[in-house]
Amino acid sequence: MLFNSVQFALFLPIVFLCYWVITKIRPKAQNLFLIAASYFFYAWWDWRFLGLIIFSTVVDYVVGQRIYVQVDDRKKAKAWLMVSVMANLGLLGFFKYYNFFVDSLVDGLQALGYTLGSTYTLNIILPVGISFYTFQTLSYSFDIYYRRLKPTTNFVAFTAFVSFFPQLVAGPIERASNLLHQIERPRMFRYKQAADGLKLILWGLFKKLAIADALAPMVDDIFAHYGTYPSSTLILGVVMFSFQVYGDFSGYSDIAIGTAKLFGIELMSNFRFPHFSRNVAEYWQRWHVSLSTWFRHYVYIPLGGSRVSKRRAVFNIAVVFLVSGLWHGANWTFVFWGGFHALLFIPVFLLKRNRIYMDSVIGQNTYLPSLKETGQVLLTFGLVTFSRIFFRSPNLADAFAYIRGIFTDFQMEWYTHPLGYRMVDYYLLMLLFVVYEYRIRKNERSPFHFKSPFVRFVLYVLAIFGILLFYDDGINRSFIYFQF
Repeated sequence: MLFNSVQFALFLPIVFLCYWVITKIRPKAQNLFLIAASYFFYAWWDWRFLGLIIFSTVVDYVVGQRIYVQVDDRKKAKAWLMVSVMANLGLLGFFKYYNFFVDSLVDGLQALGYTLGSTYTLNIILPVGISFYTFQTLSYSFDIYYRRLKPTTNFVAFTAFVSFFPQLVAGPIERASNLLHQIERPRMFRYKQAADGLKLILWGLFKKLAIADALAPMVDDIFAHYGTYPSSTLILGVVMFSFQVYGDFSGYSDIAIGTAKLFGIELMSNFRFPHFSRNVAEYWQRWHVSLSTWFRHYVYIPLGGSRVSKRRAVFNIAVVFLVSGLWHGANWTFVFWGGFHALLFIPVFLLKRNRIYMDSVIGQNTYLPSLKETGQVLLTFGLVTFSRIFFRSPNLADAFAYIRGIFTDFQMEWYTHPLGYRMVDYYLLMLLFVVYEYRIRKNERSPFHFKSPFVRFVLYVLAIFGILLFYDDGINRSFIYFQF
């Protein structure tokens, strides 16, 4: 069930009304109803994979209890932690990476002159959201092991924590210290929270439908026929893809956060205007925050983080980015994408400039950015956008061919929309989107935060008008990150 579908438009108000009616009649039934709604939401795709969510839920609930009682025996506690790691990564590895590793092994052996009679691959369907909910339950077990958290004894609350439908299939990847603690407490309806949620939902739908989906046909066309286009069009294609993937994924996160607010729950922010970052380190503090902090807390720091020698710290950074790349997809293109970001990040780290922008935004105390900030943002955006050639290409051969086309076929040619629409409308759309995001850059959770009620009303109308104007029923409206 997609957030931008008619089915969800019917599902959400029904669940919302029933939830608060049940809360009024029997508050303790809140979480049971959330579980039922979440399982129905997930089963809309494929009910057969509900068993995987239930399995992961039971494993980490039991593991959390067992780790906690072994508080004085770290060897046994670690053994129980490994149960969670093996169970969750085992699921993820089989469903997402089995064929990738088999094919990579076969290709490697063939390069050495050995040929296998069979590739031993399987026809495996990737369960929606498996990369997200396995990491969420894993974080619970890790936090108990590192004594950051006490295990819950409320199995119903824990089940609701794992399966909470707004963020079940594409995040944010929540921590128990935030989401579980909210679920364990009774929620009361608050008008302002619900109103803020609706505003975020509207903004998320605008980013998804008017930005990401509007640009998708052009991005698909350019990447599919890159060999027939000159350098100027190839650059346009990957720039548009940057806007598309940001609008798609941050739009999903806004809808998820807004939907959670309707049920009295606050999810963590997942995007903080990453394309206004002044270096790559700041970019990763603003892009897919729930994943980047996950890798920081559960991979980078356990490896030693930056408390070790410079050489080891560089190794730790490389591991994190390579694993992060692989998390995004079972393809060597994602590994290269992660490796490229490691190469961008490591010099920033060695120059000790990886934390200098943690507490500020571009144009912190001025209306317009300085020339230096503008240059930094353009450079960072350019490097990040270049890396997305690997992210978008189906394989490494196409990625390198696309890059070769950018640097060898120097021609300026006006691109024509594959459906015949006016391109100037899309250029204007992207420009206005950048200007508006810059205007609201200090608060990602309040996209319509203006004092004047009239201004807010006009913005609501413009957002709805933009959705209707650029909406195209003939394209695939699924979210990009569902494939991960």
